[in-house]
Amino acid sequence: MKIAILSRNGNLYSTKRLVEAGTKLGHEMHVIDHLKCDLVIEKKQPSIVYKNNRLEGFDAIIPRIGASVTFYGTAVVRQFEMMKLFTAVESQALVRSRDKLRSLQILSRAGLGLPKTVFTNDTKNVEAVISEVGGAPLIIKLLEGTQGLGVVLAENDKAAESVLEAFHGLQARVIVQEFIKEAKGADIRAFIVDGQVVGAMKRQAKEGEFRSNLHRGGTAELIELTDEEEIAALKAAKAMGLGVAGVDMLQSARGPLILEVNSSPGLEGIERATGRDIARDIIKYIARNV
Repeated sequence: MKIAILSRNGNLYSTKRLVEAGTKLGHEMHVIDHLKCDLVIEKKQPSIVYKNNRLEGFDAIIPRIGASVTFYGTAVVRQFEMMKLFTAVESQALVRSRDKLRSLQILSRAGLGLPKTVFTNDTKNVEAVISEVGGAPLIIKLLEGTQGLGVVLAENDKAAESVLEAFHGLQARVIVQEFIKEAKGADIRAFIVDGQVVGAMKRQAKEGEFRSNLHRGGTAELIELTDEEEIAALKAAKAMGLGVAGVDMLQSARGPLILEVNSSPGLEGIERATGRDIARDIIKYIARNV
């Protein structure tokens, strides 16, 4: 097969691993910078021009679209779909996963456990919002934030009011979530490929930090999911329509709580924690479907 990886940087760990895994399995792998793709739209002949050459002969794509370029990246994925190529992540699922508020609404409708969350457009009603999630400590998240950026822990009501007023003053859209104390600064990432959990790790925030993201200095270790956690992760990926996903969960007194479903999960942390060749799992998933 001829497979394109949509990635802006061929030296990234995840991109290199996918190229390596695909090549070992006998496939022709190409890294394409989606921001340098020109989309040609005409009657029944959608095409893509990349570096002055029309892209032809591809069988499948693996989107690795960064959050900052979701709009254009999704348009490129959609164009490939119009050209009848299989994609490891569908354009609609990618759009859904990048909208934190919409994602939570979809997960809620699917009956999954979530931290209690409030979103409001009323900038004068911050006290009621804080009260609705049980008061401080609480979490305030920018809807456009990624990798732990734009996430604030407000330890008391006054601090929460100040942060919310500041964000509203900047016309930034935020959600307010209850703080799950018993999680103790840790979360779980379950990596899903084609309806199966292929690996899971527990990420622990460094001392003095509440965000467990590896980009923020967190550490990761192999973990075996409980039946309840595995079912929740699979259900979340299915609800979002994702064949490849990283499902982030908190362990709470009332069971697993879904934080986020990531449509472009990094491979480095999960492969090192589990020792599993997850890039190979993704390539084999594509091969089964093309």
